[in-house]
Amino acid sequence: MTAILDDALKRLDVAVGLLEASVQRRLDMEKRRGDLETELQLMQDDRARLAVELDGALTRLHRFEAATDDVSQRVRQAIGAIQSVLVQAGQLAPEET
Repeated sequence: MTAILDDALKRLDVAVGLLEASVQRRLDMEKRRGDLETELQLMQDDRARLAVELDGALTRLHRFEAATDDVSQRVRQAIGAIQSVLVQAGQLAPEET
């Protein structure tokens, strides 16, 4: 009878060992899953922050482009006015404008 009991205890010990290993694997998997979820949240936060920064940069770029266009137009007008004055003063031939 003790041999049967010893054999049953050994099988129980093996089963408990397998159960413990399975539980440990499950806990490790849950921890990795939590780490991945945390990392995903951080990446989403970074993406949102970068999107806001990009929007701001694009807004500034559009303002700079508008200012550049305005300055370019004013420079062309100033060149035209100076050429007109030079033509009137006889310092510049009309075909040189």
